[in-house]
Amino acid sequence: MLTTTPGDPPQRRLYVHNRTAPDVAGYADLLDIEEQWVVPLARRAEAAAPDFGSREKLMAALKDRLATEEREGPSEDERFIAEDTNLAQFRSIVTDFAVDGLVESQSHLGIIKRLPAKARTAVLRVLIDEFGCGNDDQEHAQLYTRLVTELGLPTELEYYVGVAPEECLAYVNLFHWFADRAPAPEYFLGGYAYFESAVLYGFRCYEAAAKRLGIENGMYYAEHLYIDTFHSKQMQASIRALEQARPLDLAKVWAGITMTSEVVAGATVAAAARARKVVDPVGAR
Repeated sequence: MLTTTPGDPPQRRLYVHNRTAPDVAGYADLLDIEEQWVVPLARRAEAAAPDFGSREKLMAALKDRLATEEREGPSEDERFIAEDTNLAQFRSIVTDFAVDGLVESQSHLGIIKRLPAKARTAVLRVLIDEFGCGNDDQEHAQLYTRLVTELGLPTELEYYVGVAPEECLAYVNLFHWFADRAPAPEYFLGGYAYFESAVLYGFRCYEAAAKRLGIENGMYYAEHLYIDTFHSKQMQASIRALEQARPLDLAKVWAGITMTSEVVAGATVAAAARARKVVDPVGAR
C-alpha cells in the first residue's frame, strides 16, 4: 500500500498523492508541491514560447527540434547506457524507471474527459495500445513486469516508490499534472506529442543495452520503437482536432513540449548517474 509521511521528499509525496485518494491535508500538500514546482515551470516555458502564428508553424518547429536532437546523437549518458552498463548497472536503471514502467500511461487517463470528441479519440487510440489492446500480456506495464522479474527485482510498485530518484518520480508526476490539473489540455497534447516522437530515438540506448546484456524480456523497449511512429501521428492528429473544435493556445502546446523534454532529460541524467555508482559485481555481464 502506498503511503507518505511529511519527511518524504516532495516528488515522492506527490507521486503517492497522485496514485491514491488523498484526504484534505494530502490534497493540500499535492497542490502546494505543484505550486512550487510545475506551475512556475509551466509559466516560464509558456513565456519563452515563440509566437508561432499557426499550428502548422508550431508543428514544423517540433519536427525541427526532434530532427536536431536525433542528429546530435545520443548524449554521454545514453551512450553509457547503450555501450558500457553491466548487468548490475542496467538493473539500477530499470529500477529507477519502474515508477513509470510498472504503471505506464495510467497518469494520462485524466486527459480523456478534458478533450473534445475527435481529439479524445486520437489520444484514446494511443492509450489503447499502451494498455495492450485488451491483451494483458501485451500491456506495456506487463512487459515491464516481465523485465523486472527476469532481472530478479520485485514486482511491487511500493518498493520502487521508496527508492526512485526525485527526477524519475517527477517524470510521472508531470503527466499527472498535464492530464488532471494543468489549466488547459494543450500542455498534455504538446508534451505527449513530443514524447511519443522522441522515444523513437531516445529508447534506442535501452534496447541496445538489453540486447548486449542478453536480456530476454527487452520487448518493453522494442515495442516502443515499433509502435510509437503511429502514436506520434495520432498525437499530432489530436492537436489538429482540438484546433478544429476551438482556438488552439500554441504557447501552451509548446510549453508542454519543452517541459517534457527538460523533465525526461533530467530523469535520464539521474538514472545514469546512480548506475555509474553501482559496484561491478563479480561475473556481471
